[in-house]
Amino acid sequence: MDQVFVRPERCMGCRSCEIACAVQHSKDKTLLSAIMQSPSPQKRLFVEWADGLKMPVLCRHCEDAPCMNACISGCLYRDEKGFIRRRKERCIGCWSCIMACPFGVIVRDRHKRIAVKCDRCHKLDVPACVNACPTKALILVDVDKIPGDRRKSVLLSINNGEA
Repeated sequence: MDQVFVRPERCMGCRSCEIACAVQHSKDKTLLSAIMQSPSPQKRLFVEWADGLKMPVLCRHCEDAPCMNACISGCLYRDEKGFIRRRKERCIGCWSCIMACPFGVIVRDRHKRIAVKCDRCHKLDVPACVNACPTKALILVDVDKIPGDRRKSVLLSINNGEA
């Protein structure tokens, strides 16, 4: 399963990912129309800054998804690709999912009174945030490949005398 992987050491805090996300979720999917749209389209990921560290924070589509488990209306569900999605017509605005999300990435749409979360740009091959990142701080990777890549990285750092 491919996941959006964050490399915080590469993030400049430019917020290109946030803008791309909002544009992707706008009516016409263009920057100009998104700027003019009222109400403004909502982003589904957040570039956070703390103690000099900046990093995009986004939905992890957890295996044991606390948000989905807390949803009392059945609005949140897991799709065929394994991502937590939302049936907006079923959202009753109870905010249980917001309270349950350990990452704080589910927000409310104040105008529609429904929960808003990352849908992994399910209609695109690569999420808009990943495509927009100029430094490749956000990349799409196979989760099963990450441990092997990390092991190789550790081995190379030991070989180069870094560890």
